[in-house]
Amino acid sequence: MNRLLSLGGVNQAEKDTLGCKPVSPRQPSRIRVPMIEYEFGVPIPGEVLPEEQWAKTGIKRLPESGPLNWLEIFGREAPVVLDLGCGNGRFTLASAVAHPEWDHFAIDLLPVVIRYATRRANQRGLSNVRFAVKDAQTFLTTYVATESVSQVHIYHPQPFHDHQRAHMRLMTPAFLADVHRVLQPGGHLFLQTDNPDYWAYIRDVMPVFFAFEARHTPWPELSEGRSRRELLGRARGLTIYRGEGVRRENLSRDDAMAEAERLPLPTFRTRGPWNELDAEEGEGGPQPGRRPGPRLPGPRPAGPGGFRPSGPRPRRGPGPGRGT
Repeated sequence: MNRLLSLGGVNQAEKDTLGCKPVSPRQPSRIRVPMIEYEFGVPIPGEVLPEEQWAKTGIKRLPESGPLNWLEIFGREAPVVLDLGCGNGRFTLASAVAHPEWDHFAIDLLPVVIRYATRRANQRGLSNVRFAVKDAQTFLTTYVATESVSQVHIYHPQPFHDHQRAHMRLMTPAFLADVHRVLQPGGHLFLQTDNPDYWAYIRDVMPVFFAFEARHTPWPELSEGRSRRELLGRARGLTIYRGEGVRRENLSRDDAMAEAERLPLPTFRTRGPWNELDAEEGEGGPQPGRRPGPRLPGPRPAGPGGFRPSGPRPRRGPGPGRGT
C-alpha cells in the first residue's frame, strides 16, 4: 500500500478521490512515495502498488492430473518461464517485472515461502505470475507438457551433506532428462549454486542433455543476486557458480532416458565454508523442489545441510530443507 507524505489534514472524501480531482492553492496536496521492500539491504524487485491494482497470483490447489494448460491459466499465449524451488520469489518477481511479455510459473515445496512470494507478487500487480506448492519432480512429470516452456530456472539446490539425506538431491540425470523434455526447441536451463562439489557434478552431467556453458560473472538482470541464498553467500565471500544450458535437439526422449540410466547419481561428498552457512540457516522440513526418493549409495558426506528461505522461521518436522 502507498506510503504518503502529508502536507496537511484532509478528510476521507478527499482521500478517496486523491489524485483524481484538482487541488486548489488552499487545499493540501500529497505526494506518493514509491514503496520498496528490502532484503539484506537489497531491494526486492518491483514496487508495492495501491491495493486496487493488486493481482491474484496464488494457485491454492493444483488439479489431480495434468498437464497444465498455460493458455487457461494466464489467459494468453506467451513464453512460459518456470522457477523450480523459487523460495521467496526474488527471481520470479524480477523477471516478471522486467518481462511482462513472459508468463511465469514458480513452485516450492514449503507453503510458508509461497505465501511470502504470492503476497509480494499480488502487491506488485503481476498478472503474469502464478505460484503453487509442489515439488519439482512431481510438477515436471505430472503438470508440464512436453516442449511447453521456454526457460527453466533452478537456483541453489540443496546439497544435503548428511548421507541419510543425500538421496534428496534434486539434480539427478533423470530429473535433467525431464527438464530436457519440457523445454521447447532452443529452450534454456539456468542453474546456480555456491557448492563447488555440487557444481562439479552438474558440469559433468549437464552436457549430455544441454549445450552448457559456465558463466563467470553475475547475470545481467538482477546482478546483485537472484536469490536470498546468493545474497547470503556473496556476503560471506562464497563463490557463486552459474551456468546456462540450451536444450540439445539431437536427443530424443528415449535417448535422454537411456543416457540418464547410465549416468552416475549425485553421491558426492562436500565439505567447506558453504557447509557453515547451510548449518546456520537451519535444517528442517522437506526440500522445496525435491520429493523423497530411494537412498543413493556412496560414501557418507560430512556436515549438516539445509537452507531456510526469507521470512520468519517456520516450524518443520524432521527432514532436509532448501530454499532460495
